[in-house]
Amino acid sequence: MSFSGEVKKELTEHVSKSRHCQLAELAAFLNFSGIKAGMGEHRFLSFESENEELVRKYFTLARKTYNIKACITNVEEEQITENLFHEDLMVKSRYLQKSCCKRAFIRGAFLTSGSMSDPEKAYHFEIVCDSEKKAVQLQEMMNSFGMDAKTVQRKKNYVVYLKEGEQISDMLNIMEAPISMMKFENIRILKEMRNSVNRQVNCETANIHKTVSAAVRQLEDIRYLQKTVGLEHLPVQLREIAYVRLEYPDATLKELGTYLEPPVGKSGVNHRLRKIEAMADDLRMAGK
Repeated sequence: MSFSGEVKKELTEHVSKSRHCQLAELAAFLNFSGIKAGMGEHRFLSFESENEELVRKYFTLARKTYNIKACITNVEEEQITENLFHEDLMVKSRYLQKSCCKRAFIRGAFLTSGSMSDPEKAYHFEIVCDSEKKAVQLQEMMNSFGMDAKTVQRKKNYVVYLKEGEQISDMLNIMEAPISMMKFENIRILKEMRNSVNRQVNCETANIHKTVSAAVRQLEDIRYLQKTVGLEHLPVQLREIAYVRLEYPDATLKELGTYLEPPVGKSGVNHRLRKIEAMADDLRMAGK
């Protein structure tokens, strides 16, 4: 089962205790699922989904809020249809004013037309709306919880989405999916740790490469001076560091300083080696 499927499974098992929250979630089902309505001797609503658990939750909400009769039937390709009979199933906007009702509404919207990517691969949470008006309403509702939800048009639909891992984690908490949120956080922490380790390794590798490259240049300059003018003709301080570098070609600047008598700091070693480099460059230029 995908991570998105696991989240939805957890959410279908959650049923709010308050009737106003049940109505809010039911309102989301009605707004986002494309429910069919029928008129005749009996008024009815037909809710279709390939997710049996989702259909059963819809039935549970309808039964708890309106005591509606329902029947669940299997149709082609294992699709499930629930026919609901009731004279009036209108949910007023006043049921979406409380914070708990907004949570329930977002939960219902995600269950019916939402999805999210596997956090191991990427961070993406979205809910598809069939009209711009619904998208704006949902976006404002999500942002009322401190989110930074954005909307984009995708063909004939409008998609409200989140891309930040921290906000997606908060959204799972808002929809009251604590188990999925903890799993998501564990994956996110592991990913951040891996990225941090990779950055550190890359940084250390770059530093090693830089140190090796500098040591190679220094050895080339010292050997050039040794062949042309002779190291014995260099000033004492430069001669000492030249011999130490030849003896310890892999040592860092800090380590080279400890081999001198008296010991010299990293900046002092670097200063002397730069003087050797300048002398070698001058001789090369003069030789040309």
